[in-house]
Amino acid sequence: MASLPRPSLATLARFLPEMMSSFVDLELPEEENEEETTQARPVYVAAVDLSSSEEFLELTKSALLAALEGLGPGSLFGLATFSHKLGLYDVQGPIPVVKNVIIPPDVEGTLPLELEDVMPLLQFLAPVETCKDRIASALETLRPTTSWERTTAAGQGMDGILMGGRGFGVAMEALFNYLGSEYGSTFALARVFAFLSGPPDFGAGQLDTRRYGEQYASKGEDADRALLPEQTPFYKDLAAVAVQAGVCVDIFAVTNEYTDLASLKFLSIDSGGSIYFYSNTDDSTLPQDMYRMLSRPYAFGCILRLRTSSEFKPGNSYGHFFPDPQYENVQHIICCDSYATYAYDFEFANNVGFSRHGSELPTLQIAFQYTVVVPPAELSNSELGFATRAKHSLKRRLRIRTCNLELLKMLTNCYDSVDPEVVLSLLVHKVILASLEQGVREGRMLLNDWLVILTAQYNDAYKLVQYKNGSSVTGQVDVAFSQCPQLQPLPRLVFALLRNPLLRFHEEGVHPDYRIYLQCLFSALEPSSLHRAVYPVLMSYSTPDKQAYPRHSLSRAALITSGSPIFFLDAFTTLIVFYSSTADPSLPFPPPHDCLLRTSINKLKQDRCITPKLIFIRGGHDDATVFENYLIEEQDVDGSGLTSVMGFVSFLEDISRGVLEYLK
Repeated sequence: MASLPRPSLATLARFLPEMMSSFVDLELPEEENEEETTQARPVYVAAVDLSSSEEFLELTKSALLAALEGLGPGSLFGLATFSHKLGLYDVQGPIPVVKNVIIPPDVEGTLPLELEDVMPLLQFLAPVETCKDRIASALETLRPTTSWERTTAAGQGMDGILMGGRGFGVAMEALFNYLGSEYGSTFALARVFAFLSGPPDFGAGQLDTRRYGEQYASKGEDADRALLPEQTPFYKDLAAVAVQAGVCVDIFAVTNEYTDLASLKFLSIDSGGSIYFYSNTDDSTLPQDMYRMLSRPYAFGCILRLRTSSEFKPGNSYGHFFPDPQYENVQHIICCDSYATYAYDFEFANNVGFSRHGSELPTLQIAFQYTVVVPPAELSNSELGFATRAKHSLKRRLRIRTCNLELLKMLTNCYDSVDPEVVLSLLVHKVILASLEQGVREGRMLLNDWLVILTAQYNDAYKLVQYKNGSSVTGQVDVAFSQCPQLQPLPRLVFALLRNPLLRFHEEGVHPDYRIYLQCLFSALEPSSLHRAVYPVLMSYSTPDKQAYPRHSLSRAALITSGSPIFFLDAFTTLIVFYSSTADPSLPFPPPHDCLLRTSINKLKQDRCITPKLIFIRGGHDDATVFENYLIEEQDVDGSGLTSVMGFVSFLEDISRGVLEYLK
């Protein structure tokens, strides 16, 4: 009897779960030695800067009290402080006790002893459900270091400059090693909340903030290029220590000093954390942001892997993760939530491109392995006995997404399938990368050239513009993409991106820390949110209960021609309600809490990953500058007087001239 032929590997692969369905969720079995890990609990450590002001500490206390309300059952919390010394709090006794370790002032120094010898980790980490009041009492004891303490401890720093005693680098390194010793046993996830009121200027990791100032004018250096890269590899190396220890770092910088976030940012973006930047304590949304961040679901211990069929391969990858040192296209994410966004671009594996023959379509597969905290209600009956004791359990899961990609026959079909918000997202990632490597000017030029080339190729594909004999032109350049609705938003989005502080020049008053903050924020936003951050949504209302128009261009002309009395602008981080100076005085100002406009605003605020500021402006009575600065489509709208600033119409004319040059 003849034997049956053995199926090929390709045939067998078709019967794998991830190949039989485009979307697969799997729960991974626990290994035999993982019992302790599944009982491990999430850990949160607040590291508070005491080289600060009373106002900073009051804001930080409010934020941490809000955080305690957002932490889930079973969480462990530790309170640490840093200045010229590192303090560890024991809040599990009747009164809070702090033990301090002096931080060595020299740039190569580390703590003279292990933190485990100062205070055992389980003494430092307190159960939130039983120690919440004691943690709150400990927060009330926080006081800024006195000027005498700072002067005594500071000594001479870099080049003989007197330093202020903010030993942030040493404190972070010690805390990561402290927590890392128990990673996977005492805890499955650790998050460190670092509250900074200024630049690290003491001990290892101190930063020279003198590089920000007028010195570039005298030295002839490009400040936009000089202030974007990190000045030391210390924090990038320290981020690798955090990732190895299973620690996610969120930085909350509340300062108007130059703090050099360009160097500090790696602690957060490599570990899956975020940077929050507030220029002052008066209108800071730090407490709301803390509660919002901690009260939403999250996954941790994540591994993200991308695979493609042989015709193409991943190029650059973008997001807040740490690339695997051994395997390509594998990223480690310590912690993420539903707002976290990651992006890739692709390139052909050879000069043939996609084959037009055969039935096999190009395939993309994303595998995401992660751990979640599961409440008892979601556990099976067999697990309920353990759940009753531990309240929550950890589950390791794997999500696989497999996509077969359609091949388009014509370039015009490709244009019709464009998602402009996704294109904007990739453009932002690319110009950030170009700015970091070559400077802001180069990033602006690359963005401008990209739009010129796209417009030229579009006009060529639709045969709208042609050259005869290499000189005379036939047809009119269609810079508005009138033949393709999907491309029509792109000129405005590029125009707005060029006007954004992300790509504005240093001499226009863009603070380098604010630029870095925007880089970190924009690189983590999903496309529709990024769209609002770059080109805000402006809508109008005839009354607080009746919307007039859902969308206007960002121009003063729109305000005049619409005839609407009320405008609402959503710039993602800022929400503005503007009553025109001609609005009927009988219209209630500000809008009532139960009206349609307020209901829409509350829903937007609820859906945001950060807390937007809400501003009410009455034209003719209040200063409307903050609102008018968003109306970017007119000439020199920001009042800077710089000749590089042009209106949207002039911008399109400039792109049209560039297209003609490109097509010659």
